[in-house]
Amino acid sequence: MKKIILLSAVLLVVSACKTKVSNPETQKDYTLTTQEVTNMVSILASDDLQGRDVGTAGIAEAANYVETNFKSAGLKPYFNSFRDVFQVGDLEAFNVVGFLEGQDEKLKNEFVVIGAHYDHIGQSKTVANDSIANGANDNAAGTAGVIALAKYFGAKKANKRSVLFVTFSAEEKGLLGSKHIAKRLKEADIDLYTMINLEMIGVPFKDRDYQAFITGFEKSNLAEVINKHAGSKLIGASDVAKKYGLFKRSDNYAFFTEFNVPSHTISSCDLTNFDYYHHVDDEVDKLDYTFMTNLINNLGPVLEKVVNASEKEIILNEN
Repeated sequence: MKKIILLSAVLLVVSACKTKVSNPETQKDYTLTTQEVTNMVSILASDDLQGRDVGTAGIAEAANYVETNFKSAGLKPYFNSFRDVFQVGDLEAFNVVGFLEGQDEKLKNEFVVIGAHYDHIGQSKTVANDSIANGANDNAAGTAGVIALAKYFGAKKANKRSVLFVTFSAEEKGLLGSKHIAKRLKEADIDLYTMINLEMIGVPFKDRDYQAFITGFEKSNLAEVINKHAGSKLIGASDVAKKYGLFKRSDNYAFFTEFNVPSHTISSCDLTNFDYYHHVDDEVDKLDYTFMTNLINNLGPVLEKVVNASEKEIILNEN
């Protein structure tokens, strides 16, 4: 009888060890495919969503799509639900927020925000009987990037810091969604390390030695840190972005204002390489999905190193 009990105990230990080693919920790899990113942008920028303007059925459908993908990636709500609701005049708007808690007992109290706006302008000047401003590059592309990065981090579940994945609404109304949630998170007194925003990442530059630029390049060492982790010049500076003050014109800016921490937008378009800003021809067929897939797949491991660094290596530069 003792031998049977001992054997049973051994089998239980072996079984437990096998379960731990083969646990499908941990340490998976996720790599975005060109077909997958094409599908995501095609859904978000379809005519059915009517340009994703605030207060419309189209943006509600887009929010449902983002939320479904966040859930499938293993993200949880940070607030009471995935919706961070606020008002735009008489209209109800909502950011979509997914939370991936950090795995390190100390570092999980520090946060990284990865975001992009998912709204657009709805209608624009009619061209060839088309008045729907689909916003494929602006910013279904960035939204797809956030979803893909949520899947990357969600598959591994190895992030030491906590990560908030946010798609902002009412960016086109004056950065209202990011202003709302940045203020809400500040009032909650979270320890924000850095904010990374994705904006118009669907087309490549043809004459530069980097894949994308960051707005406010000179304000921190973010580009230096990213390029170090990438082992190549993934990120550069855009004189055009600086000339037109793009640092203050996207959703990174609210986090910089509220928290005074490195908060930047990553983009591959400073409008010198895309002719359809707020135009009905910002359509799915205008984007380069091979480029976009490569950029997002390059960003995943780099941002993972940022999230898992033992110290806050990204710092603001002195003026």
